Formats: sequence, structure tokens, C-alpha cells
Amino acid sequence: MKSAIFAASALALAVLGGCAADEKNTPKIDPASETKAAKTEAVQPSAEAKAGSIAKGVDPSRFNIYAPVELNADLSTLSDNQRQLIGLLIDASKIMDQLFWLQSYGPAQELLSGIEDSGARTFANINYGPWDRLNDNKPFIEGYSDKPLGAEFYPEDMSKKEFEAWQQPGKARLYSLVRRDSNGKLKLVPYHEAYKTELTKAADLLRQASALAEDQEFASYLQLRADALLTDDFRTSDMAWMDMKNNRIDVVIGPIENYEDQLFAYRTAYESYVLLKDMAWSEKLAKFAAFLPELQRGLPVDDAYKAETPGTDSDLNAYDVLYYAGHSNAGSKTIAINLPNDEEVQLAKGTRRLQLKNAMRAKFDQILVPISGVLIAEDQRKHITFDAFFANTMFHEVAHGLGIKKTVTDGSNVRQALKETSSALEEGKADILGLYMITKLHEKGEIEEGVLMDNYVTFLAGIFRSVRFGAASAHGKANMMRFNFFQENGAFTRDEATGEYSVDFEKMQEAMTKLSNLILTIQGNGDYKQAVELLDGKGVVGAALQADLDRLKDADIPVDVTFIQGREVLGLK
Repeated sequence: MKSAIFAASALALAVLGGCAADEKNTPKIDPASETKAAKTEAVQPSAEAKAGSIAKGVDPSRFNIYAPVELNADLSTLSDNQRQLIGLLIDASKIMDQLFWLQSYGPAQELLSGIEDSGARTFANINYGPWDRLNDNKPFIEGYSDKPLGAEFYPEDMSKKEFEAWQQPGKARLYSLVRRDSNGKLKLVPYHEAYKTELTKAADLLRQASALAEDQEFASYLQLRADALLTDDFRTSDMAWMDMKNNRIDVVIGPIENYEDQLFAYRTAYESYVLLKDMAWSEKLAKFAAFLPELQRGLPVDDAYKAETPGTDSDLNAYDVLYYAGHSNAGSKTIAINLPNDEEVQLAKGTRRLQLKNAMRAKFDQILVPISGVLIAEDQRKHITFDAFFANTMFHEVAHGLGIKKTVTDGSNVRQALKETSSALEEGKADILGLYMITKLHEKGEIEEGVLMDNYVTFLAGIFRSVRFGAASAHGKANMMRFNFFQENGAFTRDEATGEYSVDFEKMQEAMTKLSNLILTIQGNGDYKQAVELLDGKGVVGAALQADLDRLKDADIPVDVTFIQGREVLGLK
């Protein structure tokens, strides 16, 4: 695998034009008191780091945890204009890639050009920095400290207390950097000012693409998104994106997710997906959106915590991804999207759930099936199916739209009330409510493929897959919290002789309902203290589980995939 990933990544670097290649990790620092002073060492590494030395204690075999996969799709039915349009969207995406490097670390080449070891350089390219995103963001290049909680969104010497004491309106703004003025005081710098040159180029590319778009709603969206990049006002373009129904080509682009900001989970990071809708699979999924209001009413929690009504314009579609860039491409790769994140848009129009089928298939074949051969009991392996993996992933995204967005206590946004715990709690909610929804739809006869046990056993195997991303990430903490909760409630058993796991069908359902109620209540109450207690208490990898995960490593099973992608791979000029 070693030589293969080096060759693949060399091609990926060429495709990315010199800038580098689902889970974003948190350094093990106490966020309540630690300043970012340690960042100074990262910005000004030692002479050894500049020479590209691998950090002491780092096993070079770690650099082989990503399996290279070619990201391709059938474009044969597209017109010349559509093919040109995709090329322009890829070009705009490369700019998002550059901006994410700046938000995560700094200019890419300042790091990559100084790393002599090809394996370490490839790994830095995949991780967008010298920190291993799937290993608690530990540095793998000599001279670097742990990754700062606030990445490059905040001054390196700013403490959490200083920010909280700062009397500045809009300081939690999603689209601004925190910097110091000439007097050393904190100030806000909007993204559209900080990155004006790059964003102007990206906006121009989107407008060129708009002129080639054959669907008028998509053409209008591209124009609105170009405007949004230059103003940081994304709501109008988000609304337009929700209204699109017939476009086969799509793009998700801009500062979207807040996982990279592990200090407060306020700031958003640049990313992009260029997408091609799978019309046949999308038609199969379309019927499920209509069940959202009914599923919301049936959630296993008191009425106050499910009083909101999800938007009825939500839709489910399957896509092949043509290009990943920025945040979406850092470390492990996203396989499903639930957007927009704007609560006002969600309440007005719902969300769109995009299932990234080719990326999902790559992870199922390369990772989930091999994991099941090691950790799932032999008599239950027949329940590991791609249809169940697809459904579990899809309903995870659907479940983001359920529950509550405003607290029942004071009407504030749940995301802000729960601070840095919000992402992990939200991912935990989506995981468990997704399984709950699948259970209810199976009972109603609305899901016809396979049996419910397929979803449960595939769900358990999926925990093993995802927890390898590291328990410090939002998704990783959510997985570990659920694993430990399920274990305590007997949802599965482990054979001490074989080290294989079996699902207990009845107890799995009981644990699922119990955990759904707990998370929804914490979110509805905006109970930050209880969220911290839940995640700190259960969001950890125990010794027994770590020993089982080590068996996966010994079996040389990849942790995730990295993509060989770009114009050349797609056969575009």
C-alpha cells in the first residue's frame, strides 16, 4: 500500500495545482484555561522541523492509513457546456482549498516544501498541516506542538477568558477572523475583507459557470453564491440552493462547517464539493422527505422538545462527487451532507440531504467489509450490506433536521448554548435518531430493502469504522459516547474467546430510545454542563476497545480513503 499511496498522492498534488488534499480533531488541552501561546512554536518551528524531520515516536507506517481511490463518474451524457462548467467549478474549489489551508495552518507550501520524507509530505498534504487529524491532532513533524484549538481563526496568544470578556457585538460571527489591532486589542476582520483577492477570483469563476448552466435555477444560484462570497451574506443563496430541484450538476461551496474551530465552534471553514446527481438513486429516496413531520412528532421525548416543525421542502438525493476541496477533504472524507446550517433557512425550508454514493461505496468496500471480518460475529456478518450502510448514513443526515434548534429555556440557538460541545452532541443526535427513524420506517413497511437487523449490525460495524477517526473529533466523541452507552445498556455483547461482537436486537432498541431522549433533552435545555459531563464521561476509548482497534491496524485495514481527483481524472480539458 505504501508505494501506491505515494504515487496516488503525487498525482493528487499535481491535480490540485500545488495545494494539498470527516473528521476534525481537538488537541488534548483544557479549553477553559489554556491560551494559544504554544502556537508560537508551530508558527516558528525548529531547524529540524524546517528540514522535514518526522517527530520522535511517530511510526512511519502511520502514513499509510489512507487508501487511495480514484474519484470518478460517468460524464458521457453531459453536454460540452456542462463539462466546461464542471471544470470551472473545480477551479473555484481549488481556491477554497487554499483558503482552508490558511484557516487551518497557513500557506501550504511553507510546510510542504520543507518536508523531505515523501510519506510525511503526503500525510501533511492530506491533513492540511503537520497534525494527524485521526490521532487527536498530534504533531507528526518535529518542532510542532499540539494543534491550537482555534486553528488560525484567533490570535495565537488569546485565551478563552479574554474572548469571553471582550465586549464586542457580533464576536461569535460565523464569517469573521479575530485579530489584534495596532494597540493589541481584539478586533473582527470579515472573511470577505481578509480573503478579498482569492474570493474575487472564486466569485468570477462561479459567474463564468453560471453563464454555461443549462438550468436557470442553478444559474441564478451560482450568481447569488458569487455575491455571497464577496459579502459574507449567505442566506439568500442558501434559500436559492434549497429551491433548486432539477439541476443535475451541483456545487456546495463557501465557509460552511464550524468543526475546525475547536475553541468555540463559532468560525466556519472554507470547503467545496462538485457533484453530479444520480437520477435513479435519487428517485428512490425522494419519498422519505414527506415523513419528516410525522417522524418529528413521534420522537421519544416530551412534547416541548419536539414542538418545532421541520421544513417540508427537505429533499433526499444521491450524488457522485467529482471533487472535494478544503474542509471536506481534510483527513477523513465526508460521505453525506445535510445543509444549510442556517437555522432560519432550516425552519423556513428544511434542509437538503446529499448522499455521496461513490465515496460511500469506496469506504464500504475498502474499510467496513474488512472490519466486519475481524470484529463482527460470523453468524451476523450476513447483515453487513451496502443498502444498510447507505440507509444508516442517509438517515443520519435526515436526523439533523429533527429535534430542536432553539432551547426551551430561553429560545437561544442550541449551537451557541452548548458551545464547543454542540458539534459532538449534534452528531450524536443524528446518529441515534437516524437509527430510530429507520426502525420506525421499517415498522411502517416504508423501507423494503433487507431486514432491520441489517441496519443494526451495520450500525455497530460503522461505530468501529468511525471511532478510528479519533475520539477527540466531533464525530469521534459522538461514536464513543454511543458505543459506551450501548455497551452499558447491553445493546451488544463481546465474545471473550474470539473478540467478536454480536448485536442484541431488543436491547439495541431500548438503548436507542433511551439515548435519543437524553440527547434531545440536553439540547432542548441548552444544558452545557450536562453535555460536558456526558461527552467527558463516555466520549473516550477504553482499553478493551483500543485492543480491538489495534487488531484492525494489525490486519492492515485502512482507516479512511484519500482521493485521486481533478480535471485529468474526469477527462476534462
